[in-house]
Amino acid sequence: MKITKLKVSAAKTELPGIKIDTEFIRLDSALKLAGIASTGGHAKIIIQGGAVRVNGEICTQRGRKLRQGDKFQYEKDIIGII
Repeated sequence: MKITKLKVSAAKTELPGIKIDTEFIRLDSALKLAGIASTGGHAKIIIQGGAVRVNGEICTQRGRKLRQGDKFQYEKDIIGII
């Protein structure tokens, strides 16, 4: 899995994305891959504190499965799964 940049033509900005080659990635792992959380414990604190949205809704489940097309948000960072 790696992080790539997606070009969004309508907004003419770049949306970072995590490219997965598996069926899903857990939310806590995605936060670590994106560089938002430095450790699994840090990811747990962020998620259980209600600071992460998945597809627009607050998510407190660190094991939440993210699949291609899903997006998660922490503060102003929105990251897609591609």
